Amino acid sequence: MSDFPTNAPQGAAEPAAATTSPAGPVAGDVVRAVVAGVPDRVSLDGLEETYDARWAEQGTYAFDRTKTREQVFSIDTPPPTVSGSLHVGHVFSYTHTDVVARYRRMRGLEVFYPMGWDDNGLPTERRVQNYYGVRCDPSLPYVEGFEPPHEGGEGKSVKAADQVPVSRRNFIELCERLTAEDEKQFEALWRRLGLSVDWAQHYQTIDARSRTAAQRAFLRNLARGEAYQAEAPGLWDVTFQTAVAQAELEARDYPGHFHKVAFHRVAPGTPDDGAPVHIETTRPELLAACVALVAHPDDERYQHLFGTTVRSPLFDVELPVLAHPAAERDKGAGIAMCCTFGDLTDVQWWRELRLPTRSIITRDGRITRETPDWITSHAGQGVFAEIAGKTTFSARQAVVDALRDAGDLDGEPVPTQRKANFFEKGDKPLEIVTSRQWYIRNGGRDWTTEDGTARDLRGELLARGTELAFHPDFMRVRYENWVGGLNGDWLISRQRFFGVAIPLWYPVLESGEVDHDHPIVPSEDVLPVDPSTDVPAGYTEDQRGVPGGFVGENDIMDTWATSSLTPQIAGGWEVDPDLFERVFPMDLRPQGQDIIRTWLFSTVVRSHLEFGSLPWTNAAISGWILDPDRKKMSKSKGNVVTPMGLLEEHGSDAVRYWAASARLGTDAAFEVGQMKIGRRLAIKILNASKFALSFGVDPETGTGEIVLDPALVTETLDRAMLAGLASVVEKATEAFEAYDHTRALEVTETFFWTFCDDYLELVKDRAYGAGASASDVSPETRSARVALAIALDTLLRLFAPFVPFATEEVWSWWRASEGSIHRAPWPTPDTARSAARDADPAVLTAAGHALAALRKIKSEAKVSMRTPILAAQVAVPAASLAGVEASVVDVRNGGRVTGTLDLVAAAEGQGDPAVQGGIVVVSSELGEPEARKKG
Repeated sequence: MSDFPTNAPQGAAEPAAATTSPAGPVAGDVVRAVVAGVPDRVSLDGLEETYDARWAEQGTYAFDRTKTREQVFSIDTPPPTVSGSLHVGHVFSYTHTDVVARYRRMRGLEVFYPMGWDDNGLPTERRVQNYYGVRCDPSLPYVEGFEPPHEGGEGKSVKAADQVPVSRRNFIELCERLTAEDEKQFEALWRRLGLSVDWAQHYQTIDARSRTAAQRAFLRNLARGEAYQAEAPGLWDVTFQTAVAQAELEARDYPGHFHKVAFHRVAPGTPDDGAPVHIETTRPELLAACVALVAHPDDERYQHLFGTTVRSPLFDVELPVLAHPAAERDKGAGIAMCCTFGDLTDVQWWRELRLPTRSIITRDGRITRETPDWITSHAGQGVFAEIAGKTTFSARQAVVDALRDAGDLDGEPVPTQRKANFFEKGDKPLEIVTSRQWYIRNGGRDWTTEDGTARDLRGELLARGTELAFHPDFMRVRYENWVGGLNGDWLISRQRFFGVAIPLWYPVLESGEVDHDHPIVPSEDVLPVDPSTDVPAGYTEDQRGVPGGFVGENDIMDTWATSSLTPQIAGGWEVDPDLFERVFPMDLRPQGQDIIRTWLFSTVVRSHLEFGSLPWTNAAISGWILDPDRKKMSKSKGNVVTPMGLLEEHGSDAVRYWAASARLGTDAAFEVGQMKIGRRLAIKILNASKFALSFGVDPETGTGEIVLDPALVTETLDRAMLAGLASVVEKATEAFEAYDHTRALEVTETFFWTFCDDYLELVKDRAYGAGASASDVSPETRSARVALAIALDTLLRLFAPFVPFATEEVWSWWRASEGSIHRAPWPTPDTARSAARDADPAVLTAAGHALAALRKIKSEAKVSMRTPILAAQVAVPAASLAGVEASVVDVRNGGRVTGTLDLVAAAEGQGDPAVQGGIVVVSSELGEPEARKKG
């Protein structure tokens, strides 16, 4: 429809003045609502600040903990990583969660919707290093009142070598200081977006509550045999100096060279008597760590070598030639050297073939400085001395030069691209380093319990996946593939500083050795503890690090080891049993698809081990945001868009509309154009509502009340509109119940534009009731006004989860005494259907097409829509004729037909069904346009 007039035609009823009479149900389906405060000019500007403050003051989203579990809908809200700023991808996925929360609240459930901040771990440490120009050195003493040398600007001017070393305690204080500031900015953005979070229910993954929960869960895992420590090869990031879990890996292309290297037979006497065995490797620097040559058992080229030995070039170490089915016959020479450790295949061969450990790479990524005892030849020791202490890159070049000089390099290195494992946040390939680490069982390795029972934990966790409702369901396969492909348990220890400490100490024997096999465990009532500063029961601080005393565990837990407990942390596990009983297991886990393998899976593991249940019943998985080049947006790629500017420019409702237009599990393009459509929708809601509420006068009483009485809707067109609306309510509700918020928005928005463009234009003149006084309106006018009010009441509530600010604004004009729209009940189809009776929604469709046909002749004549039609003959398909006839008065008024309007049945083939439903104006006569009124 066109813009709504600010002034009604002469003689029409004026909007009533505001009153203070109560609004609400009065009898059956009848509702009386007071019209109050409709502005002269509508605007979206400033609504976010106004209603955020009002919602906070009135506690609109506060959780009522008197409700029973059956009355609660609880959400395990993702705690965003506090590492500088949120990006538009966060706005995208968190909006999906919020529309669900708002819908469930309007459905009568008490919504537990907390917010957490994931502020421990590596991202925070990196940000603090850059922001303040410092780095952590645990050997340094604490400095009271320390002020960093740099602040702000992301520390880009501070090189790593120039960062000032500080104590661990000083470093942690800076982490806490910066995250506190970041969290204020995050909360401000979430409030601006309109998240209906209960801000009284919030936590940090580093606060005392979270640390206690994480340490308690770990100690219980330890007591049940689900947590264990092992000296084993593990992935290691040499830059960040920490172990890395399987879930944190990224396989990336990395340039390298194939080197064809000769190993020499120890005991010739076979058909290839004395011929060397050539292998091809991209990592010749690991020759000194070689423990075997391995080929496929069915490879005929090497059958005669199995069971024999060879000597390594340069280092002259005798090595067995073995068979293993993981050897790739079509890769390189088909036979490979197994080193401890070059890659994960080496680890597999080492474990399954029971090979010795000969590690030469240390935690700093350099070759060990001490010559290994397995290199006994004088020449080998000399070569090793040349590479000792070098980086792997420098060692590689030295070994290649030595192989070339010795004649053991066949040809020159051949360039290649190899796949290497990287830490997802790292820049260098990972090494595999042997070290003592802590693990939690996750089904990745066989598990025999203390009583000798073999437990199929992998199978148990796969079964849990079948119990969980994934939205969309096709995301389930990502969970199943991850669990099925695990090759090791969950490595949880990290050699970092800002995180939850592993709550253990170890005895120091009289010999001075640390007894890691018998950890000292705190009682749960003293948690949280920091073993680096706290003292175990029965000891004193002066016993730290001395024979007969103790040492604290220096490692912290992986951040996922805390984040995997978000339902327990938010729900008050063990510290607030009353709350926990009302919210756990939770109803919904919303999250991104890329962390199914980490956050979702690890949370399932912890809940399964502790409670024998799922942590929630539904998982809603959002897709990714793609940039204009259809690439995933991420901070690491530098293609993210920060959202505050978008919210300020387009309005929060508009940005929410764009986000809600994407279905769960579906990637969506970043489109400002879609936000502009959302803003247009929000403005249209304000304008259409103002128009509908301009008739807020009860004709019986003359007061400023609107009576929503279905019995007063008597006209066919009004009933047809409400019949269509009843169907929309059903479809939107079904969509929301199926976690398809986009479908709910689509059906509501489609109807709304038909309502605006067709129904309001058709019914406008009748609703004004030209010439009628406020106390003397016809039943036809009353029918239009009540139908408008019922439709507005329903549409506002249908739109409320998507555009909360515009709908709350309109609600305040006429339903403020009932509280927020976001606490109003979700609409049912009953009121609209009661008013519609047995009307056919197709009547509105047909009338709308007829109106469009009449307007088309004006457009083609290039005259104003206000131009009267003196006469017209309209051909209508037989299926639509009755509908147009039933609403012909409104069609005449909407099309400004002042003379004759003849409706005739369309001949076969007349009119295009795709254009105006096949309705065409056969003939017409246009009059002179009406003069516009001044003032």
